[in-house]
Amino acid sequence: MMKRNTIFEALNWASSFLVGLGRDENAARILLQHILQTNYSGLMMRMHDEITDDQFERLRLYVDEHSKGRPVQYITGVEEFYGRTYIVDESVLIPRPETEELIEGALQRIHRLFGDQPNIKLADIGAGSGAIAITMKLEYPQALVTATDISEAALQTAQKNAEHLQADIDFRLGDLTEPISMEKWDVILSNPPYIAFDEAKEMSDVVLEYEPHSALFAEEDGLILYRKLAETLPNLLNKPALIGVEIGYTQGEAVANFFKTSFPQAKIEIVKDINKKNRIVFCEIRV
Repeated sequence: MMKRNTIFEALNWASSFLVGLGRDENAARILLQHILQTNYSGLMMRMHDEITDDQFERLRLYVDEHSKGRPVQYITGVEEFYGRTYIVDESVLIPRPETEELIEGALQRIHRLFGDQPNIKLADIGAGSGAIAITMKLEYPQALVTATDISEAALQTAQKNAEHLQADIDFRLGDLTEPISMEKWDVILSNPPYIAFDEAKEMSDVVLEYEPHSALFAEEDGLILYRKLAETLPNLLNKPALIGVEIGYTQGEAVANFFKTSFPQAKIEIVKDINKKNRIVFCEIRV
């Protein structure tokens, strides 16, 4: 392979190589920014700088990894979420932009329900990287935030993120509501596994071969965990209270019905994401 002398030439080679294999050309830029420890603006300003042999060899190795399907975020070890940088590895799902909309909607409703009330007890069930729990604590500091996950490896990653971002979170290992079942809560948020097993054939190999299946797939056509949450939460909530869950875009009515059955007096909303797809169900309990 001919040596590329400048950052521009290296980026052009990497982008073209990935496009030729049906991958996203933007991955080349992200990988190069990571190698050079710079942001987009910094990369643009350095386009005509020389690239060292070591830097180009790292780029070549990273591009080869991504060409075989490994997500860029697992190669660089980081992903941006709500303006902050999170550590990610194969133990956790890569945070998605859609989940930021769950944060936005939850914050709006919490301010409406609780105002500046201190010590609101909030639990993030199935925390993964900790993105939801940590963001909520940093954006709504008066909350007492607990994060649970069934995966010990995921909780370790989430704890690293909390330490790095200086968020005071109580981490608990266990399945769904089991780790929080001895207390009453004001806010429950969750982005649980919700993909039906028969949808796997339609998924990208980048997701299917690398991200943890335990955080992706669920039984009962992806609905089992919502049903279990709806069944167990009535005994765990104060009044008023808020539940917010991220959903698959076809699951809105089914998930809303679970909560309507458990909380017949509650205000249930199915909220669309920026792409106009059903993405979040909120349940506000006042009486």
